[in-house]
Amino acid sequence: MKIIGVGDNVVDCYLDQRLYYPGGNALNVAVNCKRNGVERAAYLGVFGDDEAAEHIKRCLRQEEVSYQYSRKVYARSGHPSVNLTPAGDRVFCGGPRDTAQHILRIRLTQQDIDYISSFDCCHTSCFSGIEPELPILATCCDVSFDFSTRTEKEYIELVSPHTRFAFFSGASLTDEQISSIFDLCHSNGTEIVGITLGEKGALFSHRGERFFQPIKSAGKVIDTMGAGDSFIAGFLTRFYDINDMKAALDYAADRAAITCTFYGAFGYPHPFDDE
Repeated sequence: MKIIGVGDNVVDCYLDQRLYYPGGNALNVAVNCKRNGVERAAYLGVFGDDEAAEHIKRCLRQEEVSYQYSRKVYARSGHPSVNLTPAGDRVFCGGPRDTAQHILRIRLTQQDIDYISSFDCCHTSCFSGIEPELPILATCCDVSFDFSTRTEKEYIELVSPHTRFAFFSGASLTDEQISSIFDLCHSNGTEIVGITLGEKGALFSHRGERFFQPIKSAGKVIDTMGAGDSFIAGFLTRFYDINDMKAALDYAADRAAITCTFYGAFGYPHPFDDE
């Protein structure tokens, strides 16, 4: 499998530790897929011109994830603030809105299109400002999209016609709302729809056939940051390998559990200051 993450990169700033960690949904999925053993993983996004951006690039080089087609803008990297609860749940506390992630959207060139077309799957999300480019992305390869908590009908109808895989965070959703999301996505052509349900596990629908996956434990939970992205990466990796829903979900739960045993989405702490 060959996968490219297109979209967001940030540094998650842990206020209690005075450390930041590389993150961002598209970037996290690409890195985790590479760790899962995919043949090739890459990232295409917008970097700032600060030390945080350089740290992210160093981490990508260490993880052997290419970023050669990414952009650079004279702006700070996105750096949301994070607090952890005693149970290890991450709580975002906001961040500045004038960062590289906010002031520049990716517009795909023909060179980008040719490059993305060399991959089996492109993963992106509602955090990436990529919606206008989705019709083009869908002509390049399979599109995987993380809606997070964006469950409004208009947004699903905008995005889902261009996706093969749709992922949602839905711990607070009712059974009726879950069924409505499944039906709407499938009616627009999405093959696989997954909804993570927090401590209740995850529920997926493959062309209408449902699959439930309970959560797993890999040890003491110290930080849930990036667990959902690890779940997505695990699912995509195994599904492309063997085309089996149950095995892919089981592997995804394993990978998410491991992520909860260390700080940050995939590690690499770096000191930060108030500037």
